[in-house]
Amino acid sequence: MSIVVVGSVAYDTVTTPYGSAEDTLGGAATFFSVAASYFCPVQVVGVVGDDFSDDDVAVFSAHGIDTEGIERKPGRSFRWGGKYSQNLNERATLFTELNVFEEFDPELPPAYRSASHVFLANIAPQLQLSVLGQVDAPQLVALDTMNYWIEGARDALIEVLGRIDILVINDEEARQLADEYNLVKAAEIIMEMGPSAIVIKRGEHGATAFLGDDVFSVPGFPLRKLADPTGAGDTFAGGFMGHLARSGEHGPDALRRAIVAGSVMASFCVEAFSLDGIRHLDEDQIAARYRAFQDLTRFGDL
Repeated sequence: MSIVVVGSVAYDTVTTPYGSAEDTLGGAATFFSVAASYFCPVQVVGVVGDDFSDDDVAVFSAHGIDTEGIERKPGRSFRWGGKYSQNLNERATLFTELNVFEEFDPELPPAYRSASHVFLANIAPQLQLSVLGQVDAPQLVALDTMNYWIEGARDALIEVLGRIDILVINDEEARQLADEYNLVKAAEIIMEMGPSAIVIKRGEHGATAFLGDDVFSVPGFPLRKLADPTGAGDTFAGGFMGHLARSGEHGPDALRRAIVAGSVMASFCVEAFSLDGIRHLDEDQIAARYRAFQDLTRFGDL
């Protein structure tokens, strides 16, 4: 089983209470790809400028990620800068420079079109629809979005939601999309738009999934070391989709395990800046933290 992910490949400049990093490799498709690569083959579609370094290409290569779908264009790569508050749940965007990403028009190489799993990272819904028109018959399609598209491209977003299986979204965005504060009711409203499952990311508080009539929640993992939450949501999605693709199963039990796998990967991500928390993991480390999640939520009868 393989995954195609379409989204941003970027350079981030980040300041948190625990340090800072300038022009480090980032972007939704980047974090997703590296996380998912621990579970299954990944094919990535994005665009970079002629400033994208060979060292950063090597990050993808080291994880066996197929980069045929990354287009290189004259100009500068997408750049984003942000500063986080003390609790890391709040951040201020300092700058957004779309550069070559502004005219991103994803085109899937022929070899990508038969992928079993597709993840549409946070890009314009019109582009997500375009990608869906290029894939043959994927077993599972998941999508991420943000408040910008919920506000400014709602009709297109509603259209694409009618063609996917799983929506991955944070709690604030779920409430905005459904126009409902209660997350249980919000999930019900969103599932009426098309997705059969909603995975709601809740930052340090973990994630809650609505899988039809089944509800599952996993806590945030308690960590002694925190550095940078940038990319944690995309890393979660990569672990989640990677686990599903590897297992080939999409039922409630498989989705529960995949949500824990995503939470495991996100917990590693926030321990370091950029991709440093997830670049050099091995199967034993991932399995050990998965077991730690099991221990964290295990309890006996009343």
